[in-house]
Amino acid sequence: MIHPRRLFCVLAGRAHSRSILVIERAFSLRSPSPRNMENILPLVKNIVPPLTSKKHKGQDGRIGIIGGCQEYTGAPYFAAISALKAGADVSHVFCTKDAATVIKSYSPELIVHPILDSPNAVAEFEKWLPRLHSIVVGPGLGRDDKLLENAKGIIGKSRSRDIPIVIDADGLWLVSQHPSIIQGYQMGILTPNVMEFSRLYEAVCQDSMDSSDKKRNVMRLSEAMGNLTVVLKGEEDIIFDGDKMVVCSHEGSSRRCGGQGDLLSGCLGVMAHWAFMSTTEKTNGVKPSLIAAFGACSLTRQCNRQAFHRHGRATTTTDMIAEIGAAFKKLFES
Repeated sequence: MIHPRRLFCVLAGRAHSRSILVIERAFSLRSPSPRNMENILPLVKNIVPPLTSKKHKGQDGRIGIIGGCQEYTGAPYFAAISALKAGADVSHVFCTKDAATVIKSYSPELIVHPILDSPNAVAEFEKWLPRLHSIVVGPGLGRDDKLLENAKGIIGKSRSRDIPIVIDADGLWLVSQHPSIIQGYQMGILTPNVMEFSRLYEAVCQDSMDSSDKKRNVMRLSEAMGNLTVVLKGEEDIIFDGDKMVVCSHEGSSRRCGGQGDLLSGCLGVMAHWAFMSTTEKTNGVKPSLIAAFGACSLTRQCNRQAFHRHGRATTTTDMIAEIGAAFKKLFES
């Protein structure tokens, strides 16, 4: 087995002989990038399924959120309701027993399963797996050993079904402890913030980061993870799929309230389903996970911008979720 550090060295040597496409996504009038916007924005629009009366419930996405425990009930709710608002037909939350009633009380729109801390949690989840198009692992998961072990089993079962798997929050903690659970899975997407990225990088690459070169760090982590798509969230979102890089610098705001990452992961869950179900003609040969990640990042930033315009310093993730419909229409349906 090639050590992750050696793996990167081998792959980095090839980088000079292949084209690494960097697409700068800028909406600022001072630094327009029309050619680059033409390259990526139509692809996001292409994967959005049309609304038609001929469809039945569930066709546009049945998303499963894996997380929710006694301490954290807001995160899985934010992720699940965001998936619905972005266009999924059904959102499931697989959480612990003591979190279920709380999450149910937030919205009647969600299907809540109190199984995550049960002795046979993986088997219980597997009964629902054929009905799911993608899963998001991590929002509100916590770090209890039993919950992490069950999440590990759920990831394994979902991989065997070949569905997109988005991993965020404490799901990334799990990956840092057991990289092999998602390593090399081309329908896997990791969405770390700066602190989560640093932990993952050091665990997988077994090296300290060069803080002056974020793009190289993202490339190195992706390649060490078997060319998984990695989304480093921050002032600008850096997305790399093992081949192409996209930098999403869509204008948001300076407000950084908790829960925005859950909104992004929920939207990404449904967009990943749409992207992987799309034809090569619609994706123009670009990896579906890259298109979905760019779409979710852009949507989250637009929601943040619109909510901040209304609420300023008082903006919360709940305010951002209320903007999903209008933001989606502005970005992808105008």
